[in-house]
Amino acid sequence: MSEAAVKVVNSDVIENPANKEALIQLLFQLADDEFLYSYRGSEWLGLAPHIEEDVAFSSISQDSMGHAALYYQLLENLSAGKADDLAHGRPAQERKNCILVERVNGPGYYMEDPDYDWAYAVVRNYLYSLAKKVKIQSLKQSSYQPLADAAVKVDTELFYHLMHWKTWFVQLFSSTEKAKEHMNAAFIKVMNDFHDVFSFGEYNEKIQECGFIDAESVLKAKWEELLVPVLESLGLILPQAASGVVMNGRNGEHTKELEEALSVLSEVYNTDPNVPW
Repeated sequence: MSEAAVKVVNSDVIENPANKEALIQLLFQLADDEFLYSYRGSEWLGLAPHIEEDVAFSSISQDSMGHAALYYQLLENLSAGKADDLAHGRPAQERKNCILVERVNGPGYYMEDPDYDWAYAVVRNYLYSLAKKVKIQSLKQSSYQPLADAAVKVDTELFYHLMHWKTWFVQLFSSTEKAKEHMNAAFIKVMNDFHDVFSFGEYNEKIQECGFIDAESVLKAKWEELLVPVLESLGLILPQAASGVVMNGRNGEHTKELEEALSVLSEVYNTDPNVPW
């Protein structure tokens, strides 16, 4: 898209209420995804397989929370509310994150008999990071320049995140039969929740019309193009999601797991909402 065209679209976004609302909804999806993804990663602090992984995983989670902050700040710039309030003050039914990132790491709680599934963490983080990479590459060409600029910043850190989780994914699928068994079970579980990762919900048509990001089908196809060769090298195929009724987090449909996560995430904020996060 030419620079002149970008300026026109950016002006339309600010002046046209329907365009601006579509942009706001997309930013909520991006921000809420990262907010919950970072939180689930932070719950592994002190529980990762070894100390080096503990440090690496914590760094990735910290980066991801920074990415969430970028998107919430863009929302504040669009007069959607204060970034802190948008991150911590919205109830579960207003959240736009995909179902995958709100899922618990496993039975128990961080401070209370956690029995987390490392195979699930690896599969979820690799497939999510790969989807994030595809989205970020598209967002770098977004018609809304502040979002394109944010995507450039995110991309510099995402390279290392993706390399990290791909290494774990390949190594565990190349390991013992027991490891492969756990990984296969985790793969199926993750794919059963992957249906709304590339969804834009009810604002899909307007988001595409404004050129904020590529179409859902395009993003998913690019994700599969990157993933399938890795799977083939491991003798794997992409599992099909189970049939049945599914929720779409982009439309505010969520699990009880999200409500529980938000109660923890917002505990400090709720003691004094005026303190910046």
